[in-house]
Amino acid sequence: MEPSGPSVDRSHRTLRVGLLVTCLVDIFRPSAAFATVKLLEEAGCEVVVPMTQTCCGQPAYNSGDRETAKEIAKQVIASFEIFPHVVVPSGSCASMIAKHYPGLFDAEIEPSWRARAEGLAARTSELTVFLADILGVDYSGRSYPRRVTYHDSCSSVRELGVASQPRALLKSLDGLTLAEMSDRDVCCGFGGAFALKYPEISNAIVSQKAERVTETGAEVLTGADLGCLVNIAGKLAREGRTVEVRHIAEVLAGDASEPGLC
Repeated sequence: MEPSGPSVDRSHRTLRVGLLVTCLVDIFRPSAAFATVKLLEEAGCEVVVPMTQTCCGQPAYNSGDRETAKEIAKQVIASFEIFPHVVVPSGSCASMIAKHYPGLFDAEIEPSWRARAEGLAARTSELTVFLADILGVDYSGRSYPRRVTYHDSCSSVRELGVASQPRALLKSLDGLTLAEMSDRDVCCGFGGAFALKYPEISNAIVSQKAERVTETGAEVLTGADLGCLVNIAGKLAREGRTVEVRHIAEVLAGDASEPGLC
């Protein structure tokens, strides 16, 4: 049976939204992108996915290659400049645009690009923030009778201050029990290239996170950053822990067409 739609504050006009899919979602979890489109469209948005979009440039930026990050940023800015709202189903990619793009361009040397970067930064939202704070979505009437725990990614919490929005959306689902893990704001150990450069440290950190997840007794682990979810899901699977891992867009959309991660 198709799940019922959300309750939406329709006092605002229909919004045109540019969707930045993100590399990890595109390559590893397209179902999260389809769920994101569903959530936005059923809330009354017109969703456009620019075919010219690329990586947001975060890997280059975090590795210290600011020139490459700048060139990638220019491509993203040009691709999304026409949209009044840009939505990203990832705290880390949203943070890259909203918090770090302007700083890539010197206001004296490249004033035009700096202004364009600041404009895009101001129009970019992480998915749960857009749903909860801008659209005012409420998922009461949509059933998800499962015990769920939520992982806060470092970028979402520390750079964007996102914590209450995903929880409010999850709690609005009928039958969902939100079981908070202890040390919920502790890193999962992924950190992109960090996991490759420091595998032993990364493994120790994700081992602790897997324990915190298991302690909640949750059937489902969810979050808004696929990198974190893949990292934790891989550890849970290697240890034989039967916790289903899904992007929050899939949970909110009631989409179980694909098996959980790993």
